[in-house]
Amino acid sequence: MESIHRTVLLKETIDGLLAPQEAGKENLLVLDATFGGGGHSMEVLRRFPKAKIIALDQDKSAWRNNDKRISFHNKNFSDLDNVLKDEKVDGIIFDLGLSSDQLDNSGRGFSFLRDEPLLMTMKESPSEEDVTAKEIVNNWEEKNLADIIYGYGEERYSRRIAKGIIEARRKAEIKTTFDLVKIINDSVPAVYRRGKIHPATRTFQALRIAVNDELGALKEGLEKGFEKLRQGGRMAVISFHSLEDRITKKFYKEKESEGKAKLINKKPILAGEEELKNNPRARSAKLRILEKK
Repeated sequence: MESIHRTVLLKETIDGLLAPQEAGKENLLVLDATFGGGGHSMEVLRRFPKAKIIALDQDKSAWRNNDKRISFHNKNFSDLDNVLKDEKVDGIIFDLGLSSDQLDNSGRGFSFLRDEPLLMTMKESPSEEDVTAKEIVNNWEEKNLADIIYGYGEERYSRRIAKGIIEARRKAEIKTTFDLVKIINDSVPAVYRRGKIHPATRTFQALRIAVNDELGALKEGLEKGFEKLRQGGRMAVISFHSLEDRITKKFYKEKESEGKAKLINKKPILAGEEELKNNPRARSAKLRILEKK
């Protein structure tokens, strides 16, 4: 499968992450905690040919590269300490966006624009024990559904959508993305369906976050990643919705107040007009960079 993913905030991320290294050593060790399409890793290697990359992605299909300078591990970044063991790194990249390849080609139900099985798991081959979106919408109680749709998706019509899910599953099992999209469309006001964003956007985001425990993994990954940074090393986080950005901002400020780190940018770095023109998905991206003291 040919990658169609466009890496967001590429120049800004690598500029900010490795700026202290420009006049220093070339043998950098960088952890790409969310390898995805590999754009950030390849830019590091382009600028620093002697660098080494340790790449993580819980989606095994992300690995389509044979560059010997990259060591790929099919792991979630919450497990980065077990991958790095005693190693310290010069930089860490967390790109929290769902790659275009996963969204458009995975067949696992991430996109409300394609009729696919309602899985939404980042794992390429989920086991029977893994939670799926299908399990959530067919088995969770109405209050729990409303809570995650509101809490993780910030969806104003969460209660109406949760009620619609309960009523629909009494008649038939909810199996596919289009099954769920119809329920959402039937549950929200007509004016909402004509809004700027698709009415299913926030519910799909909420289910994906719940299925993959994304916020819990992020908190764990940030803590473990900071521990594995060398003194003077930097951490770059690209978030795509307010919940991720809030967690990142809070973590950074805590480390700064403890005297363990300094903020490289007080306000998040956003995509410029040129990037937005070429890649509309970058519009919600926010980049924050921290340096370990």
